[in-house]
Amino acid sequence: MAETARVVIIGGGVVGTSALYHLALAGWSDCLLLERNELTAGSTWHAAGNVPTFSSSWSIMNMQRYSAELYRGLGAAVDYPMNYHVTGSVRLGHSRERLREFQRVVGMGRYQGMELDILAPDEIRSRYPFLETHDLTGALYDPYDGDIDPAQLTQALAKGARDKGARIERFRPVTGARREGGEWVLETPKGPVHCDYVVNAAGYYAARVGAMFGRRVPMMVMSHQYLLFDTIPELEAWTRETGHKLPLLRDVDSSYYLRQEKAGFNLGPYENPCRAHWATPDDPMPEDFSFQLYPDDLERLEWHINDAMARVPLLEKARLQKVINGPIPYTPDGNPLIGPMPGVPNAFEACVFTFGICQGGGAGKVLAEWITQGATEWDMWSCDPRRFTGFEDHAYCVQKGMEVYGHEYAIHFPHHSWPAGRGRKLSPVHDRVAALGAQFGAYNGWERANWFARPGDDTSEAAQQTWNREGPWFGAVKAECAAVRDAAGLLDLPGFSRFSVSGAGARAWLETMITGAVPRPGRLGLAYFADDKGRIVTEMSVMALDDDLFFLITAAVAQRHDHDWLTQHLPEGAAITITDMTDAFACQILTGPKSRAVLAGVTDADLSKPWLTHQSAQIAGRWCQLVRVSFAGELGWEIHTKTEDTAPVWDAVMAAGQPLGLKPFGMFALNSLRIEKGYRAWKGDLSTDYTLLQGGLERFIKWDKPAFTGKAALEAEKQQGSSKRFVLLTLEPGDSDPPYMSTLWHDGQVVGETTSGGFGHRTGQCIALGMLRADLAIPGTAIDIEVFGEKRRAIVQPDAPLWDPSNERLRA
Repeated sequence: MAETARVVIIGGGVVGTSALYHLALAGWSDCLLLERNELTAGSTWHAAGNVPTFSSSWSIMNMQRYSAELYRGLGAAVDYPMNYHVTGSVRLGHSRERLREFQRVVGMGRYQGMELDILAPDEIRSRYPFLETHDLTGALYDPYDGDIDPAQLTQALAKGARDKGARIERFRPVTGARREGGEWVLETPKGPVHCDYVVNAAGYYAARVGAMFGRRVPMMVMSHQYLLFDTIPELEAWTRETGHKLPLLRDVDSSYYLRQEKAGFNLGPYENPCRAHWATPDDPMPEDFSFQLYPDDLERLEWHINDAMARVPLLEKARLQKVINGPIPYTPDGNPLIGPMPGVPNAFEACVFTFGICQGGGAGKVLAEWITQGATEWDMWSCDPRRFTGFEDHAYCVQKGMEVYGHEYAIHFPHHSWPAGRGRKLSPVHDRVAALGAQFGAYNGWERANWFARPGDDTSEAAQQTWNREGPWFGAVKAECAAVRDAAGLLDLPGFSRFSVSGAGARAWLETMITGAVPRPGRLGLAYFADDKGRIVTEMSVMALDDDLFFLITAAVAQRHDHDWLTQHLPEGAAITITDMTDAFACQILTGPKSRAVLAGVTDADLSKPWLTHQSAQIAGRWCQLVRVSFAGELGWEIHTKTEDTAPVWDAVMAAGQPLGLKPFGMFALNSLRIEKGYRAWKGDLSTDYTLLQGGLERFIKWDKPAFTGKAALEAEKQQGSSKRFVLLTLEPGDSDPPYMSTLWHDGQVVGETTSGGFGHRTGQCIALGMLRADLAIPGTAIDIEVFGEKRRAIVQPDAPLWDPSNERLRA
């Protein structure tokens, strides 16, 4: 008889066992974990075991907070001894910018129920008495931080899973996989296993496992060292006197952590330059690296060791006892892969965890939700494997992984572009745009102009590293917005994801997929896709070419996500074809009151066609599709061209427009323009954290349709009322704009969050989009927005754009 399981998890580290435990908690006990060696044999066994809750990502903070909560009660829940020390942590700041990051995270943590705190320089020694504080600007204190024994944690999760009926087989590697009769067949030395679902939780072996499924996992492996120091009498005496350990210390600007280990220390630097392993042909990955380490390589840590000794002089008295130098996997952005394996049915990933111990508990919860419910409680796009779209080859992964590791504690500023791995995807007019002064950012690998520098503007990377609104880009962006407002702007926008949907029944199928109406031929519509709970899955523009031929256009980074959503919802046997056409076309946005006059000089197309129409036309003797729409909220067109025809069309439009005041503009200007119109951005304002009704998108719901995904849930919510509502807010002046997930306050209570924010150059106002408690979402209501620890007064605006509220300019 064939061996079967409902789910097979490949990999027995903390993440794999957590996934098994959470599946069992959800009632899926017929699950099997296969481990090639012993449990914890990979990165788990040599992990330091730190359990921070800190993150500047809302979803990852949720995941880490859940892990810490789970671990505090896990030993009792599964009846297994646990060494979990909740010591708290002190995270040091050396600059005003670092303190602002801390203040932002404190606000996020408070919203999630965690009482984080900011310490002034003269308060830090009350938490950490052995510290030199003379050059510090402050610190963040996290009472929930601590450390855990990774082996005990893994065994506790394994016991909990076994107790609920799940199975674990050690020393049983998976050697192959195939799809057979609608199920997976996994080959092992002990015979095949048939299963409905499979999970790649193979840690730094994940690329090898992924290859069995035809999947190139975007990852690389870093060498990470930490140093264990022997007993220090003064520390031993202090611990005995106080009855507790020191808080875990992180000097993030110097890039290391320092943790009390018994009566000694554990020092873990993230050095730059750093070392990648198994990255070149002369350093191949071994067939089996279980329970092994790399040779010590302390020279590259010398600066960090000296800095730590100067910060905590007590460390100078310690004798180095042991060095741990082990492999840690990295994705190109440093976040793990949790979710559906792109393009592979009933296959999931829970792998490439750089911080697997602190994220393992939450990762197991999320992965179990993906499998058992088809969706997660929190929007987990930050970790979704589909955020990588296939261009990320080995060289790119190594470059980005080393960049992330070398800047592990770096602040992620809103206008900063990381330099490694750039130039992967270039527009056909990239050189022309660069010659105009473009400062680029990468969007799903595509280089797009963020802003256009003028003579004298500071274009250094250092100048980008600020939370302040008025960085070196500010004046240039203001001028770009003015050109769009008063004349016309042209934005080269390569990389729009686009799919053709064709075949008999295409229209009827789309009617069931989107909440609104499918446009008629010759028209364009904005379409929203909901899940069964009525939450916002994605937004696409639907261009109807014929009754059974449509182009769906969506965000660059949504390419794999949206393609998966479409293909996975195709009815079995449907005569509908979905084709990814992303690389075949390019796009330019021409917008502003003189854009019609610009086009009139280069095409004989009917430019009187109204808003939300499209037509085929000729520019410079080349075919293009003119789409009457503008994300900037002005009269305008998207000019879609075949990739090879883009350059002559760009040249013709630029030449015709310059006498009329046409200027190039970038993504920073577009963001300013769209915020003034209240237009939503994907995976900020639009995510599965919100339903369509909460998102203020009821005008895109066609209630009289017989059926569409999410209809029942949305009807129930409409009847009961929404708990929160989308609002557009204007803020009193300040030197910075509210970042994502800034906290909204009213009468001393947290009542909502921002989903995006920016400065509107046409209106001269600081603006936030957000979600507010429904009873307060009334125009004129005054609330406070916590921006980097400072509460700024904001006013709820009417449900209309701040700029051109009646859309007269847009429809002109």
